[in-house]
Amino acid sequence: MRFALMLLEAYGFTNETDRKALLDFKSQVSEDKQDLLSSWNNSYPLSVVGKGLHATSKTRDEGRGVPSELGSLAELETLRLGYNNLRGKLPAYLGNLTSLMRVGFSVNEIEGGIPDDLAKLTKLVYLELGMNKFSGVFPPSIYNFSTLEHLNMFSNGFSGSLKPDFGNLLPNLRELSMGDNNFTGPNPTTLSNISNLQLLRIEDNKMVGIISSSFGKLKSLQDMALNSNSLGSYSSGDIGFLKALTNCTQLHTLDVYGNRLGGDLPTSVTNLSTNLRQLNLGKNFISGTIPYDIGNLISLQELLLHENLLTGPLPSSIGKLFRLVILRLRSNRMSGEIPSSIGNITRLEELYLSYNSFEGTLPPALGQCKYMLYLLIGSNKLNGTIPQEIMQIQCLVSLNLSDNSLTGSLPKYIKPLERLCTLSVAHNKLSGQLPQVLGDCLSVENLYLQGNSFDVFGNKDLCGGIKELKLKPCIVQTQPMETTTHLSLSKKVSIGTLQPLKRRNLRPGLEDCCVASTDDAEYVVKKHYLMHQTAEDGSGVVLTRKRET
Repeated sequence: MRFALMLLEAYGFTNETDRKALLDFKSQVSEDKQDLLSSWNNSYPLSVVGKGLHATSKTRDEGRGVPSELGSLAELETLRLGYNNLRGKLPAYLGNLTSLMRVGFSVNEIEGGIPDDLAKLTKLVYLELGMNKFSGVFPPSIYNFSTLEHLNMFSNGFSGSLKPDFGNLLPNLRELSMGDNNFTGPNPTTLSNISNLQLLRIEDNKMVGIISSSFGKLKSLQDMALNSNSLGSYSSGDIGFLKALTNCTQLHTLDVYGNRLGGDLPTSVTNLSTNLRQLNLGKNFISGTIPYDIGNLISLQELLLHENLLTGPLPSSIGKLFRLVILRLRSNRMSGEIPSSIGNITRLEELYLSYNSFEGTLPPALGQCKYMLYLLIGSNKLNGTIPQEIMQIQCLVSLNLSDNSLTGSLPKYIKPLERLCTLSVAHNKLSGQLPQVLGDCLSVENLYLQGNSFDVFGNKDLCGGIKELKLKPCIVQTQPMETTTHLSLSKKVSIGTLQPLKRRNLRPGLEDCCVASTDDAEYVVKKHYLMHQTAEDGSGVVLTRKRET
C-alpha cells in the first residue's frame, strides 16, 4: 500500500502506541513524499502542538483502503483524508478512536454503509462524507452525534427516510448538506428545532410532503436549498412557508426549484431578507402575479421564476434590483409591456422572457445592459422595430427575438458583434436587405432568419444560379481532400421565404452558405465548405455568399 501524499501532519502524540502507529503509517507513504515527514523519527515527542492527522493526495493513483495503522491512534482528535482516491469501505475500527472530533473523507471512492461502531464517536463535531459512493439508509450511528455541528453527505447513494425526531437528535447542527442522494419521505418538522442551523441543503433527492412554515423559526438560516424533489401537492397551501421565512433576516439563498409547489405567489415574498441574493422558485406550478414591490429585494443577484403559471405584467420596480445578474421568467403566462426600467440593471447578463405574452415594443433601454450575454425574448407578441441599441451590446453571445411580430429591417449601422454565436429573428415580419456588417460577425454559429420577407434581389454577394431571383451561378472551387479540415466549425444558417430544402451532398468549395427556407429547417454550414443541395422536388434554392479566406 503506497499513498502519494501532498500534505501530512501529526501533532502531540507522545504515547508509545501512537508513536509506533504513526511511524508505521509513514512507512506506507510513497518514497518521493517521505521527505515531508522527515521530523517523524524515533525521538520524542513528534510534536507538542495538537493531535491531528491530515493527508491529501495530489495524484490519482489506483487507490487503496483506509490505512489500518490508524486504528491504534487512541488520542487522535482530527482525521482528514479527503482527496486521496481511497476505496473500499470505512473500517469499523474507526469507532475505537473515541477522541475524534473532526473527521473528513470527502471526494474519495469509498462505498458501502457507515459502520454502526462509529456511534461511539460521541465527541464528533465535524463529519465530511461528501462525494463518495456510500449507500444504505441514513446511518443510524450519526443520530448518536449530539454534539455534531457540521454534517456533509452530499453526492452519495444514501436512501430511505429521515427520523421524525432528526432535529432533536442533532440539535447543535450549523451546516447540514445531504443533497444529491436518494432520500425519500418528508422533511422532518423537527429540523426547525435546530436553532443555530445556518445551512440546510437537501436538494436533488426524492423528498415529498410540505415545506413547513416552522422553518421560519430558524433565525440564523442563511442558505436553504430543497430544489429538485417532489415537495408540494400542486395546491394553494404549498408556498405558505414563504411568509414564515420573512423572519429569517440572514437568508441569502432560497432554492426550491423543480418541485410540485402550487398556489399564488404571495406579496410577502417581497418582505424576504434584504440580504437575499438568490431566489429560485422555477419549474413549479406557482400562479398569480409578481408583486409590485419585488424591487425591495435589493441584494438579489438571481431571480428565477421560470416555468410556472404566472400572469400579469413585469413590475417596473424590477429596475431597482441594481445587482441583478440573471432574470429568468420564460415559460409563464405573463403579459403587458417589457418595462424600460430593466435598462437600469446595468449588471444584467442573462434575461430570459421567452414563451410569454409580452406585447408592445422592445425598449431601447435594454441597450444600457452592456454586460448582457443572453437576451432571449422569443415567442411573445412584440411588435415594432428592433432597436439599434440592442444590436450594439458587444458582449452578446445569444440573441433570440423569434416568433414575434417585429417589423422593419435588421439594424444596418452596427459594429460587428465579435462574441455572438446565435442570432434568431425567425418568424417575424421583417423585410429589407440583410446588413452587410452581419457578414463580419465571424463568431456566429447559428443564424435563423426564416419566416420573414428579406429581400435577396440586388445583393451582389449572393449566388445560386436562380433566374427568378436574378442570382448568378456559384463558381465551385474544388480543393484537395487533405485541405478540407475544420469540421468542428459547423454553422447553422436559415434565411428567406422559399420552401425547405432537403439535405443532400457536401462537397469542398466555398464557405458560409445561406439557405433559403421556411419553418424550422436548419442547414449545417461548415467553414471552408459549400453545402451543395438540390431539392428533390426542385422547390428549394441554396444561396451561397463568397468570401476570401
